[in-house]
Amino acid sequence: MKTRLLILAAALPLAGCISFGAKPPPSLLTLQSTAAPAVGTEQNSAGTRSITIQVPTTPAEIAVARVPVQETPTSIAYVKDAQWSEPPARLFARLLSDTVSARSNMVVLSSIQSIGDPSATLAGSLRNFGLDAASRQAVVTYDAALTRAGKDTVEKRRFEARVPVATIDATSAGTALNQAANQVAVEVAAWVAAS
Repeated sequence: MKTRLLILAAALPLAGCISFGAKPPPSLLTLQSTAAPAVGTEQNSAGTRSITIQVPTTPAEIAVARVPVQETPTSIAYVKDAQWSEPPARLFARLLSDTVSARSNMVVLSSIQSIGDPSATLAGSLRNFGLDAASRQAVVTYDAALTRAGKDTVEKRRFEARVPVATIDATSAGTALNQAANQVAVEVAAWVAAS
């Protein structure tokens, strides 16, 4: 019993020194759609077109929870204390789904729901989702690939939005990237809705 108490007493000073992972930032960033479907709105794929939106692929520098800053054409840093609540590609896919659903009169289906429905498919690559230090802008670039329902061909189009940032910090980055992502999502929604 005495030995156990001595071991516990010796371990107590070390408990304050042990850390499991990096210190979390004061808050986490997320995206908020400016065109989400209204609460209680019903949609039915029997009466309108449907689409499946896939999570876009990303390069390594934006596949992480941190916000990249393109310092020069060949160097990237990350914004101090800026961290996404989940991977940016998933946040962007959800924002796209909300915007397409609200603005294009299309039913957005999950991959599982689309198995029995001949829906269109939107895939793509999120090429830029960070800050450009030289121009002091938030940049969102999305290379979209659309296969319309009943078609075998793929239509591709690049969308990009740039929003000025006054300072390169977590607050400015989150606000500007949210605005740029929404601009891209609105343009994509108009494109996929066109017959």
